[in-house]
Amino acid sequence: MGSFINHIKNFFVTDRFYLLAGACVMGFLIAFFIPSLLIPVRILFYMFVLLFFMDIILLFFNKNELQAHRIVSDRLSNADENPVSIAILNPYPFDVEVKLIDELPAQFQERNFSIKAFIAAKEKKKLAYTLRPTERGVYNFGDLNIYFNSLIGLAVRRFVIPANKNVGVYPSFLQQKNQQLRSGITNVQGSANKRIRKIGQSMEFEQIKEYVGGDDIRTINWKATARKGALMTNHYIDEKSQQVYCVLDKGRLMKMPFEGLSLLDYAINSILLLQSVCLQKEDKVGLISFSNTIDSIIPAEKKAGQSQLIMQALYREQTDFKESDFEMLYLQLRRSVKQRSLILLYSNFETLSACKRQMTYLKSMAKFHVLVVILFKNTELEAVANADVDNLHDIYVKTIAEKYSFEKRLIVKELRNNGILTILSSPQELSANSINKYLEIKAKQIV
Repeated sequence: MGSFINHIKNFFVTDRFYLLAGACVMGFLIAFFIPSLLIPVRILFYMFVLLFFMDIILLFFNKNELQAHRIVSDRLSNADENPVSIAILNPYPFDVEVKLIDELPAQFQERNFSIKAFIAAKEKKKLAYTLRPTERGVYNFGDLNIYFNSLIGLAVRRFVIPANKNVGVYPSFLQQKNQQLRSGITNVQGSANKRIRKIGQSMEFEQIKEYVGGDDIRTINWKATARKGALMTNHYIDEKSQQVYCVLDKGRLMKMPFEGLSLLDYAINSILLLQSVCLQKEDKVGLISFSNTIDSIIPAEKKAGQSQLIMQALYREQTDFKESDFEMLYLQLRRSVKQRSLILLYSNFETLSACKRQMTYLKSMAKFHVLVVILFKNTELEAVANADVDNLHDIYVKTIAEKYSFEKRLIVKELRNNGILTILSSPQELSANSINKYLEIKAKQIV
């Protein structure tokens, strides 16, 4: 009895069924006025009923059942296209048409997600799609709902496959894996390659090599040249084990959204990629996050597992909509970071007055460390400022947008006038610009 009720719950009819049933009804109505058509209409009706019951028997009276499972990683990468696939095995001796409804996590707010496919008899097929999460956290996948019908196409059977699974959405580690970062070159999505010219040399001698076109002629070793009979040059390696701290502002301004992601998430993705480059360059890298309190402190190290430690810390970071306390950040840096270090501060100022209120603390940090303040361009506001105007209202809006865009440039000028290195970047190009600045500072040996 329970099996029968379960079959009833999973039994549906198709549009083709209603279309043919309607055609039979119309046929009987016409045959009422034209009696000679009654016998052909009855034959067609009996054939329809026969096909319908044959379809039910094919779908429901079979020992084998359709099998399926979801293939998804335990970790998804934030702001990236993550592959998901559903493997479906058709155990029946006939071809079927399948409609798959995967119960996606609530964060995606997908109400009409479905995939249709044709699966041959005894065939195993993978149905693939991608997901682009825009929030970090735990995502819950539900069950798989699979509706399938035979080629007769009158009845539909549903299979509900238990596939409940929780996955974590982490900062953009796919971007970190996909980048082929080499010394002196940054290749980041959305930005052209930028080659950093080295200014001067570090004091760490590596070896003597034959001169190659493009080598600095100041590094020619004349004694080795005289002995070898060919131009020889000294080669040096970058200074290693310098301290780099990524400082993440989690104040309320970092909650501003751009293309589905908050500024905080853009900063987190950039930090994840930047720390990978720092460790590749054999520098020590650490992390500090703050708002009105200091939340995370990871001392600068280059040990194995440092990247994973930073990843786990970034995964938990959230804005708390409070005003950031730069005085507290300065005091924490004085207590915790004794060695002169490169400090990359991911923050945001929307007004010049807000920047000036924190200038005392920023200048104090810059006395003891190499401070780089990384700010965000308001690209949507700049688009409004550069748009054409048609009426008086548009002129007012354009003027206000130009004012705020100009004020952002004044903020950058104010910081640079006070001896503070500054990056003003669009959110999409943040990773590329941050890494290029790090490589530039390292090449110039400013730290």
